[in-house]
Amino acid sequence: MFTGIVKSMGRVAAVREGAARRLAIDTGGLATAGWKAGDSIAVSGVCLTLVAVADGRFEAELSGETVGRTTLGRLAPGDRVNLEPALGAADAIGGHLVTGHVDGVASVRDCSEEGGALRATVEAPAALARFIAEKGSIALDGVSLTVNRIDGREFGVDLVPHTRAVTTLGELAAGRLLNLEVDLVARYLDRLLESRGIR
Repeated sequence: MFTGIVKSMGRVAAVREGAARRLAIDTGGLATAGWKAGDSIAVSGVCLTLVAVADGRFEAELSGETVGRTTLGRLAPGDRVNLEPALGAADAIGGHLVTGHVDGVASVRDCSEEGGALRATVEAPAALARFIAEKGSIALDGVSLTVNRIDGREFGVDLVPHTRAVTTLGELAAGRLLNLEVDLVARYLDRLLESRGIR
């Protein structure tokens, strides 16, 4: 479990092909002391399992599901990624509950500067639009954000200077693809209503 509060911007050091695609990622100063194989980390919003850990670097493998449902299959050496280690029992939840189980890929339609913030309009896949609510929470590339505007499949988020400085969303531009995870409660509520024949 994660909170959508990015701890570091890492950088892809290597991509290795094999039985599973394997990423080596430099942590960008995030300490790896105490990390071990089998631990979880969110990489641009995708929960991955560590398979190797060294000082300031880790490796993780991508399943076919991960490659098909997220943007991680497009990563190349040098690309920056948002990193968040798994939530500890005593950690504060500064964003919202994020599982790292990405629902789909969204596309940035427009970006504009307004009062020091970056206003972005993002288009969700049609099947996910119903889960997104104004003033609700959304995770984009692992960053917990508040939805400020809704128009059909499109929704708006505002990125304050701090978020732009400490996450890869500071580089946001029209056409960029983002890992999208809808609110956990909305997903389960929808499933419950469907099972009762209400939806």
